[in-house]
Amino acid sequence: MGTQKTTESKPQKKHHRKLKILVIVIVALVVIRLILPFVVLHYGNKTLANMDGYRGHMEDVDLAIYRGAYKINNIYVHKVDSVTNKEIPFFEAGMIDLSVEWKALFHGKVAGELELHQPAILFTKDKAEPGELQKDTGDFRKVIKSFMPLQINRFEVLQGSIHYIDSTSKPLVNIKMDAVHILARNLKNAVDTSALPASVIASADVYDGTLSFNMKLNPLADTPTFDLNSELKNTNLSELNDFFKAYGKFDVHRGNFGMYTELAAADGKFTGYVKPVIKDLDIVGPEDRHDNIVNKMWESVVGAAGIVLRNQKQDQVATKVPLEGTFDNSSADIWYSVIVMLRNAFIQALQPSIDYEINLNSVSNPPKEEKKGFFNKLFGKDKSSKENNVEE
Repeated sequence: MGTQKTTESKPQKKHHRKLKILVIVIVALVVIRLILPFVVLHYGNKTLANMDGYRGHMEDVDLAIYRGAYKINNIYVHKVDSVTNKEIPFFEAGMIDLSVEWKALFHGKVAGELELHQPAILFTKDKAEPGELQKDTGDFRKVIKSFMPLQINRFEVLQGSIHYIDSTSKPLVNIKMDAVHILARNLKNAVDTSALPASVIASADVYDGTLSFNMKLNPLADTPTFDLNSELKNTNLSELNDFFKAYGKFDVHRGNFGMYTELAAADGKFTGYVKPVIKDLDIVGPEDRHDNIVNKMWESVVGAAGIVLRNQKQDQVATKVPLEGTFDNSSADIWYSVIVMLRNAFIQALQPSIDYEINLNSVSNPPKEEKKGFFNKLFGKDKSSKENNVEE
């Protein structure tokens, strides 16, 4: 009887042992899952506290293991002046979502997605630390890379803002773009294999106006290779008076600003243009009656120039600046820009829109210009057929 009991208990013991192991594994996974966010939070804050020239902090970390992701909540990064140890706000975000991009994974590529929710980035210029925009953005990429080991294939900014602050100017300059949305896809060419496989689209609100940006690019090319167009429309210039007072010593009573751009690059060369357009410009207004005599005279000169160069029927001052060259040696055709400004004022108004005349072929085969004298250029047909759509 005793032998029979011993024999019958062996399967039960094996079953109990497997059950114990399973329970231990489940408990261990639960404990790891509960502890891991604190470990990641500790590592992240330690990294942010020991960055060269920067100091930051994150409030919380949430893990979503089922989709290979984690969220950083309420993060900020400040620049630190090496002399005064003063912290200057540089970046903050309500949430950063970093995850594996499953679409790329299904194509045999390992890549990541990055989403920034309500981010704000501040470029500053002050006495302690002059603003260096290129250095700032480069250092910020290093910060992101320390938290995302995967190559980012998709990047999105939701409800962001970009500021430029100059605390040394009088008055203080603080200009910004709000409601910034940026969506970049296929940055590491994980799926598409076309000539320009990646894309970046963006939009923003800029002082009652709107900015839109569209670019296709090849991020894996040896030299910058892209085709972009952008337009800024209906920006209220009077909202930028602190900027004009600080750098131009005048203010604007009324006016709307637009800027239209096309640019393409390949094989180390680029070509394109920038077309600024100002409509309904009025420099001198009732608010200037308390200005000193020097300011009044200067604003009168600026206002008079705007009147002389204005197309009366369209009530706009505009020109077009061609851009071309290599990334080591670029140039802008200022003489042509002056001629276009005069044509806009006295002959034919520029069309306030993108001309859709630049693409990758324009880089390899730029249009050949005929040699013309001043009056032939002024009264002859312009390079852009689009510009002649609006007659005076």
